[in-house]
Amino acid sequence: MAELTFPPCGAQPLRGQPPGAQPFGPALDPAVASFGTDGIRGRVGTAVTPALALQLGYWCGLVLPPDGPVLIGTDSRSSGPMLVAALTAGLAAAGREVWQIGLCPTPAVPGTIRRLGAAGGLMVSASHNPPHDNGIKVFGSCGAKLDRDRQQAIEAGLRGETALPAFHGQGTAVARPDLLDAYRSSLLESTGGQRLDGCPIVLDLCWGSATACGEAVFRALGADLTVLHGEPDGGRINQGCGSTHLEPLRRAVLERGAAMGFAFDGDADRMLAVDGRGRVVDGDQILYLWGSALREAGQLPEDRIVATVMSNLGFERAWQADGGVLERTAVGDQYVHAAMEELGAGLGGEQSGHILSARHGMSGDGLLTALQVATLVHGRGQTLADWMDGSFTPYPQKLVNVTVPDRRRRTEWQQCEPLRLAVEQAEAAMAGSGRVLVRASGTEPLLRVMVEAAEQEQVDHWAGHLAAEAERLLS
Repeated sequence: MAELTFPPCGAQPLRGQPPGAQPFGPALDPAVASFGTDGIRGRVGTAVTPALALQLGYWCGLVLPPDGPVLIGTDSRSSGPMLVAALTAGLAAAGREVWQIGLCPTPAVPGTIRRLGAAGGLMVSASHNPPHDNGIKVFGSCGAKLDRDRQQAIEAGLRGETALPAFHGQGTAVARPDLLDAYRSSLLESTGGQRLDGCPIVLDLCWGSATACGEAVFRALGADLTVLHGEPDGGRINQGCGSTHLEPLRRAVLERGAAMGFAFDGDADRMLAVDGRGRVVDGDQILYLWGSALREAGQLPEDRIVATVMSNLGFERAWQADGGVLERTAVGDQYVHAAMEELGAGLGGEQSGHILSARHGMSGDGLLTALQVATLVHGRGQTLADWMDGSFTPYPQKLVNVTVPDRRRRTEWQQCEPLRLAVEQAEAAMAGSGRVLVRASGTEPLLRVMVEAAEQEQVDHWAGHLAAEAERLLS
């Protein structure tokens, strides 16, 4: 069997028993033992189980670099403690030292990895998914999401395709909630001394990870806060609140006359905002406005922003009209991260509110982004609404999710000729004034159909038509 070899930050090659041997039971189904666009994710008890977490912890323990502790954080989901315990057992069986941070935002894990020189880390969270789901994100020793080579090595181990190494001995586990203190301090330091004294702000903490420190850092900067969904509650995380359900935040901002409001997803690596007039400020608007401020200050290399294929065409054309460069990647913050590193870009992110700043560690961090936006606007003596008035006009855009349970049909939708021809027909009809994007979700059994055009009528027509065709042909 071929050795597993990695770049310098990888582990030693794995040797030992023949393929097929498993430390904790039978090999796992390939459909379950696979990384999506943001780790492994699915329904608890079926796709995501203690057995999966146990084996995943074991193989992570072998694939991550051999020196240093492995960190584990979690959001507020009720299944979190069970999965943390299983991951810890697997890592300990691989001989690893495990430091459990407890409830924390996802970016606290990569930030702590880099600060302490840890071997890597895992975050137990299903992000914006409902409470019955959970997931596991894996970070390498550089603090970035685990690269594809290491993901494939772990997947091969889970499927019983890799030689099982000799037993490594007993590892250890220790609770380290104190590690969150340094993350809180880093958020405060990121503002460069700017404060929010007296600024009326609403926070929607989503019953999730943001409750660990979101209110504390904004109060430490003097903000006049209103907090929604501010306690950790795994049974209500993402339910009618947070960045995927903005109406409670919008209503609170308008009712209380706040200058701005910020809503986070379940693990607080994403953020969407609402201005004082109730307008939604999405990730594209944040990139445009923050990027413009950085460019004015001479702090945006080559006036370049990295975004994904989902970013609005109006954003792209406005940024280019101002002399900027917009690079697009596939959906997923790891692709944005990779492009930013390759191009030396200073800012990048996703329309969903996942923003990466090279000056702040290149981790998508909803709390950090909210602090940057709030202090930047407040420091200029403006409101977020004033700032938004200088932004771009987005093209009408509509995203329709079509449930396609069969993973192969979902990921290989282009093999369906009638659907492919329908997409080509829509693009031809819009004649350069719009675009169609069809892609399989990497985290849910959905095919996402997005249509964008200069005219709302075209958007509505083609989005409805293509979604109906996808459902008829694939579901």
